Amino acid sequence: MSIQIASKEIKPLRLNYAHIARRMGGDTKPASRYQEAVLDVQPTTNFHYPPTWEPNKQLFDVTRTAIVMNDWHTFADPRQYYYTSYVTARAKQQEVMDNSFEMLEKHGLWKTIPDSVLNTIRQVLVPLRHYEYGANLNNQDICDRGYGAPITSLASFNGFDRIGMAQYISRIALLIDENEETSLQAAREAWLHDAAWQPLRHAIEDSFVLDDWMEIMVAQNIVMDGFIYPLIYGRIIPQLANQGAGALLMLTQFMSEWYDETVRWSNQLMKVISAESPENASLLKQWVSTWTARIEPAITPIAALALGDQASAVVASVKQELLTRLGKNGVAV
Repeated sequence: MSIQIASKEIKPLRLNYAHIARRMGGDTKPASRYQEAVLDVQPTTNFHYPPTWEPNKQLFDVTRTAIVMNDWHTFADPRQYYYTSYVTARAKQQEVMDNSFEMLEKHGLWKTIPDSVLNTIRQVLVPLRHYEYGANLNNQDICDRGYGAPITSLASFNGFDRIGMAQYISRIALLIDENEETSLQAAREAWLHDAAWQPLRHAIEDSFVLDDWMEIMVAQNIVMDGFIYPLIYGRIIPQLANQGAGALLMLTQFMSEWYDETVRWSNQLMKVISAESPENASLLKQWVSTWTARIEPAITPIAALALGDQASAVVASVKQELLTRLGKNGVAV
């Protein structure tokens, strides 16, 4: 007996869900997984009750920000992150970081770093774990009160990343101290009481109580990160590496890669929102001006812990990079 196996093409009746097909203009092109995950997922109608804590609003309400968008799905994450693509990318990066920590610990490479450089790492890098915890709170707040699935899903992923980076910083501190908590406790004291850290701590705590979630987005993910990451991971860490802490570059690799990712979507977000209307562009400009004026003097004393007299000039160069980048994306300050 012989069996004849023949292939037969079966055309699906439809390529996309109806709501995605309506948005993409027909049903001729299949949506990407990212588009299926975010397009028109935002609840817009049929809410049962207003929130008891904010009875003048709906559960999902566009008026929680002064930014006005005709379509909150105009923005798309250039990384195309939805759950699977996000966790796959982060799992690969975590494997690289775990290998780096294991190699440095196994060969005792920390013991070759001069004590003066280790002290600078303790003073400048380790307290940033508290900054990252604050950034997580801000991003989860955006996810909670924000509007538009492409933006709120991105904020949620961003918040998870900040917890991960706080843990990497904690792991560096434990590596330095050979699993003692000395540097972690000192960093907590510095965050709470050291004069150099209080302006930044004050600024991030003020961001916790902002009413407008888009202002939080600008304050945290655009301005504060726009100063902190280029300063710490772009200027100070490479300088410490030249002074004998080359291993630190491996242990902060994720932070550098993460910020490069963040610049991609934050540029796109500012470009899309500012292009929507002159009023949006004016509001973004106002928020960037306000928080830039707040953060520049706040991080200068932190920079001075590592850079000394050069701190003001370096912070000024970081500020100029941020403003130039935003100017190219529709927010000229």
